[in-house]
Amino acid sequence: MIRIILFLVFTTFGFSQNYYLYVAAESDDTVSLIKFDGKSATELERIPVGIKFAETEGPHGLTVDPSGEYWYLSLAHGNPYGTLTKFSTQTNTEIATTELGYFPATMEISSLTGLLYCVNFKLYGTMTPSSVSVVDPQTMTEITKIPTGVMPHGSRISPDGRFQYSVAMMSGELYEVDTVSLEVNRVLQLDNNHHMNHQGMNHQDMDHQGMNHQEMHHSTTQPTWVIPHPSDSKVYIAGNSSNEIIEVDTDSWEIINRFKTGKGPYNIDITSDGKKLVTTLKGEGKTEIKNLKTGKSKIVDNTTKVSHGVVISPDNKYAFVTVEGIGGEPGVLDVIDIGKAKLVSSVKIGKQAGGIAFWKLEQ
Repeated sequence: MIRIILFLVFTTFGFSQNYYLYVAAESDDTVSLIKFDGKSATELERIPVGIKFAETEGPHGLTVDPSGEYWYLSLAHGNPYGTLTKFSTQTNTEIATTELGYFPATMEISSLTGLLYCVNFKLYGTMTPSSVSVVDPQTMTEITKIPTGVMPHGSRISPDGRFQYSVAMMSGELYEVDTVSLEVNRVLQLDNNHHMNHQGMNHQDMDHQGMNHQEMHHSTTQPTWVIPHPSDSKVYIAGNSSNEIIEVDTDSWEIINRFKTGKGPYNIDITSDGKKLVTTLKGEGKTEIKNLKTGKSKIVDNTTKVSHGVVISPDNKYAFVTVEGIGGEPGVLDVIDIGKAKLVSSVKIGKQAGGIAFWKLEQ
């Protein structure tokens, strides 16, 4: 009875929930604060984040700390190293900056250690193994760099905060880092035609750093993202070149399934109940919503081409998708109703919309 009364009150008086997000525009050196009120998305503020006026420094990865008080941004370009910057969510002003590696990209903070783990994608120069930078976000000090594969991307933390996962795009590997010991725990080769499994192997024994570009395995999968399941011992990986989602059992540390997708799956997120997986199809300008129980998928057309990032609201109602656009087109944030598999709103922001982070949900 109480639920019925509350429902009638909410529908009668039009109470709604407001969703707030940060979105980076890589070719404009800006970050947009977006509000979605359940009907329309609005850009509340466009925040300049570049350091040098004459250069485009490429804001790439975003994350918000568990308290919601701060947001963090990687600036990918530098001389030669990129940077990590800490901002206040109350004022959207810069608090501190620290230098990381070559082309720092995606990041997340562990709820267990409180440390931030950012992959150094190393887009330019010789194609050699890179690393994960570990940063104390309170002091904004880089503690260490953990060596991983070639072009690491998609830094995501397990629900318990114990493991950091990333994928090496060009060497085709899944990496599991122990967030406490700050060492690579396990490595899994993801390509169908390459059977190299480094389970239990000390990463230093692999000695990737001494291998040149010609000696290294070239991935046919080219994984670009990994997301842990919220309750099961699984992670899901976007195979950008193989057009598939790869399901890995983290207990047995083996691939247990491969789901075909549309062209160029790039970023993925999963609902907090673990039921639906949302994937951006960068090569098609579309977003795929997959029911993990039934295996069925629905496709939603994005506003324009080159779909990029995705984040799901905590209530599992909406997927927020960044779309880069082509050439001089503005970037776009699309809002998709997950249950209806329908585009419900969009808002234009800076050019090459990419990195995205959910801030808060307010009533």
